[in-house]
Amino acid sequence: MSPKPWEIVSSTKDRNYRIFNLRTDLAVSPRTGKQHHFFIMESPPWVNVIPLTPQNEVVLVKQYRHGTQDVTLEIPGGLVEDSDSPEGAAKRELLEETGYGASEVVLLGSVHPSPAIQDNQCFTYLAKNVFVSGDQEQDDKEDIQVVLRPLAEIPHMIKEGEITHALVLAAFYRYFMEYAPAFT
Repeated sequence: MSPKPWEIVSSTKDRNYRIFNLRTDLAVSPRTGKQHHFFIMESPPWVNVIPLTPQNEVVLVKQYRHGTQDVTLEIPGGLVEDSDSPEGAAKRELLEETGYGASEVVLLGSVHPSPAIQDNQCFTYLAKNVFVSGDQEQDDKEDIQVVLRPLAEIPHMIKEGEITHALVLAAFYRYFMEYAPAFT
């Protein structure tokens, strides 16, 4: 028997933290009939971008992450703002974080980052034939170093733990397992 949706008895917005809201839902288990509280992070959609140069190099970003208190190696990404479409946000984040523009972006797919506690999606785009378009446009909370690495090295970098961000791993899965085999 397949799981059924839970009835939401009440839903209360608890607090706004600029990039997400906290919400508490009281829901009834369809299996037991018991009520339980669930804590949900409401967030706008996110995007990430795999930027490829004409020389098949990936434009990566190295930055400090407060959650892990460590420097990570990632692909550009961020929030879809109210004025953006996911594709527009992908192009904007690419330019802001790296100074690169793209002649073409292709949607590779989307994932739910953590469906147990989050309500949003992360859309992954491939930016083809990226080129230096200007300077980085970092905000006061960013300190990003741009790093170019050959696309062929990415699987090894993942295997060796040089790239650990789960959404970046999902993006490269989409590229290597779904996109690249169909177009090579």
